[in-house]
Amino acid sequence: MANKYSKQIEDTIEKNKQKYIDHLLKLVSIDTHDIGHGIEGGLEGNGQEYLIQVFEEMHADEIQKDPLTEEAIVKCNELYNEGNIGHNYENRFNVYATINGKSKKSILFNGHIDHMPADNLEHWKIDPLKPEVIGDKITGLGVADMKAGLMAGIMASMVLQDAGIEFPVTVKYATVCDEEGGGNGSLCAAMNGVKADAVVVCEPTNYELIVAHMGWVFFQVEVSGIAVHSGLKLAGVNAIEKAGILMEAIDRLEHKWLLKYKHPLLPPPSSNVGVIYGGEAGSTIPDYCCFKTCVHYLPNLMSREQVIKEYTDAIYERCQGDSWLKEHMPKITTYQQGNPFEMELDHPFVGAFKNAYTDALGKEVKLVGSPAGCDSRTWHNIVKCPTVQYGPGSLEQCHAVNEFVTVDQYLDAIKIYANLIIEWANEE
Repeated sequence: MANKYSKQIEDTIEKNKQKYIDHLLKLVSIDTHDIGHGIEGGLEGNGQEYLIQVFEEMHADEIQKDPLTEEAIVKCNELYNEGNIGHNYENRFNVYATINGKSKKSILFNGHIDHMPADNLEHWKIDPLKPEVIGDKITGLGVADMKAGLMAGIMASMVLQDAGIEFPVTVKYATVCDEEGGGNGSLCAAMNGVKADAVVVCEPTNYELIVAHMGWVFFQVEVSGIAVHSGLKLAGVNAIEKAGILMEAIDRLEHKWLLKYKHPLLPPPSSNVGVIYGGEAGSTIPDYCCFKTCVHYLPNLMSREQVIKEYTDAIYERCQGDSWLKEHMPKITTYQQGNPFEMELDHPFVGAFKNAYTDALGKEVKLVGSPAGCDSRTWHNIVKCPTVQYGPGSLEQCHAVNEFVTVDQYLDAIKIYANLIIEWANEE
């Protein structure tokens, strides 16, 4: 049975939907992209200032700027093996807002305001920073990943205000930077004491509720050789060919993991070679080759330390079977990482979300896992908050040309979030 406010929420969204869409269009029009995966910086500042204006218009009881700092990330890395060190934080700050409710019981909506820069501009139908509603789609850079989710969470509170519904619980917001660089924004929030009784990470989930995601580690492997003219090939050592031998070794490790580890909600662990470079000309034996990989691994069944050890062991053991590599071991480093996440399915917050979804859409939500990691791990693993992941859009639209969410996905997310605020108050 739907809660007593669900029809009022639905009617209010229908009446004011253009206002809620316009807020999203405005946010998407502001360039907030990361530079070099956040290592070189980010342009989130203007977008955060706009959200402060929105919170001020909503008469939020508390609004706070929180600059990202290297100190917080170093501490997080030491304590939790999380955080990506060495990023540029100039004019990069989180924004936290609180709207007090009848109860001190709280719910927090989390989203990242940064997005990847636009690629393949010639294939975009529109200027990526001039978002448009085209048919049933809201198209623009960063709209799926994840400005629609971030704004939908904020608009859920605006809906309650527009409907004249008293907030039954305290609603909090953490809009963060540098997620695309590995999640440093939410990690800073965690280290600075931001918390709530429950958290929704508003990443796109395509009408499904994500309750688990995989962990990841990025590796860089550098291989040396001896450069000579290609006509003297036997006098040289081809670093690209030696790198290929090592790629075969990690493929065998991936196959071993595939047979050993199973998870009911997630795909098997995997390793992907995403970048390879080396050599200068077809007529020269290359004396250097570097390849970069990403490993995704499973929660509770595998650990970051285990993955790093087994990965490096597989490479070094293969080197023992090659006379050159045995004496010239490759250099292996990691440069980004994030732990996996898995929510307890019997927690009351999961039940509250299920009820809110049914209140809003009249059907049951499907619980799934995600191969892509996100900030859910931070709120669940470090802050120790019950956490779920739900938002408008789909993973396929993240970082895509002509990125979009449908109008219905966006408005339905607002409806679900508003009902969730009510249901969380009702959940014992």
